[in-house]
Amino acid sequence: MKPIAPFTRISLALTALLSLAAFVAQAQNATPTAAPTPAPAASAANARPALTVAVDTPQSRQWPRRLSANGSLAAWQEASIGAETAGLRLIEVRAQVGDRVTRGQILAELNADTLRAELAQTRASLAEAQAMAAEAQANAVRARELRGTGALSEAQIAQYLTAEQTSQARVQAAQALLEVQQTRLAQAQVRAPDDGIISARSATLGAVVNPGAELFRLIRKGRLEWRAEVTAAELGRLAPGTAATVTAASGAVLVGRVRQVAPTVDAQTRQALVYVDLNRAPGSAPLPALPGMFARGEFLLGEGAALTLPQAAVVVRDGFSYVFRMIEGNRVAMTKVRTGRIEGDRVEIHSGLAADTRVVVVGAGFLNDGDLVRISTVAPAAPASAANR
Repeated sequence: MKPIAPFTRISLALTALLSLAAFVAQAQNATPTAAPTPAPAASAANARPALTVAVDTPQSRQWPRRLSANGSLAAWQEASIGAETAGLRLIEVRAQVGDRVTRGQILAELNADTLRAELAQTRASLAEAQAMAAEAQANAVRARELRGTGALSEAQIAQYLTAEQTSQARVQAAQALLEVQQTRLAQAQVRAPDDGIISARSATLGAVVNPGAELFRLIRKGRLEWRAEVTAAELGRLAPGTAATVTAASGAVLVGRVRQVAPTVDAQTRQALVYVDLNRAPGSAPLPALPGMFARGEFLLGEGAALTLPQAAVVVRDGFSYVFRMIEGNRVAMTKVRTGRIEGDRVEIHSGLAADTRVVVVGAGFLNDGDLVRISTVAPAAPASAANR
């Protein structure tokens, strides 16, 4: 018998090992596997609450009713100041933009040399007319005395009487011309027509004033008004006398009342203007409030009932406001609401929630729709601001 070669022995060993592995695998596949035992379903009694929360119902409170609006500040009234006498040169400018002026204060002066000369000439003409009138009056007196004596004819007497009346008319005309010249001379001084603040100045030293040219612009009394823009639906809620509080872009706080509601609505913007006379709020900082500034304000419309919740009860997700109301089984349902005003730590609920609904007021920010919660037995403490109402 021939001896087995080493290579042949190795091949036989590998064959035996492969056969043994195949047998073991076949035996395992033949053994039936036990079906997995399903886990018992968790009962509601054994479920663990997600959070311990405090619940409460919305509270009705008397809150001030306000109407917010945007607008701009403007001068209450502006006066355009110009020279009434044209063709004269400006020789002095006494007022600058921002100056507070009083009624009758001189703002600028025009060269009045020509006017003074014309005034002197008019006075001389008046004196001449008065002298001629005196002579004519004396002649008329003598003519009346000689009437009926035959010394003068009726035609001569009538001529003297007519000359008397003509001379008196010339005196009156000269006096009127004198008053005109005096007025023109007075108009060579440009004066403020009222108390106020100079808001613009176009007067230039040395310039010749043209007829109707504006030299200064004056904010009468220095008063401002707020021109608020409101919608047509909001217009009916406002009336003259309604109080308003306005905050300018500079931070200045002003108060006032509605003076006038515009009688028309803009056809393009569908908004109407409401004019509010303004004064600085007592104790407010002396910040600038200038015409043309943007201003945001509120109209005070009295008080009314408001359904309110603590701000912690309202959560904002994806740009919408939600509250978590309690449902059966101590679970919560996320409910969308529409909010309104905020006073202190409470927020007004406009819609989406009934007055008797139990709502999570502590812990709402950590909940999701359908979560199981544990209700705290300790009632939530009333905020200090609410207690003081």
